[in-house]
Amino acid sequence: MAQTQERNIKDQEDEVVEKLVGVNRVAKVVKGGRRFGFAALMVAGDTKGQVGFGNGKAKEVPEAMRKASTEARKTMFRVPLREGRTIHHDVVGRFGAGKVVLRSAPAGTGIIAGGPMRAVFEALGIQDIVAKSIGTSNPYNMVKATFDALQKIQSPRQIAARRGVKVSEIIKQREMAGSTGSVDAAVVAAAEKEEN
Repeated sequence: MAQTQERNIKDQEDEVVEKLVGVNRVAKVVKGGRRFGFAALMVAGDTKGQVGFGNGKAKEVPEAMRKASTEARKTMFRVPLREGRTIHHDVVGRFGAGKVVLRSAPAGTGIIAGGPMRAVFEALGIQDIVAKSIGTSNPYNMVKATFDALQKIQSPRQIAARRGVKVSEIIKQREMAGSTGSVDAAVVAAAEKEEN
């Protein structure tokens, strides 16, 4: 039993995709001169809706990357995705001077986003999204602002549960509001079927 659980945990860990966002050389000034170290920023995700990020500092690059990777795996959380390819609704995220705007996109759009944000979306498993960073190009602030936005995303099921209405009503409202991507009758029928 314990061996099976251990194997399942290893299988889950193997599926995690890690992306290096950036490595900085940092210097500490001491009596004899400067001591150099390295700071790494990494994003980890299972490409199925879970993602996390971490940063690590060490005297050597591989050790800094290992620390960042460990932290990224620990901080992973689930993001609700629409049809497993895009986000449910447009959202804005902020951190420090960083501001990012994420917009859901129709199938075939691809990932239209800058460097650090692209790494987050690839690790998350998003295939269609349009994103814009406003105010900073600092990768740390961009990644943190992107995660702030991702944590604000809610699925129609969560909204319906909070309002006490049916999922199909939320989807119809989204369709009437003219949200990007078409919502067809099959999606509404599937949502109603899940409720019953």
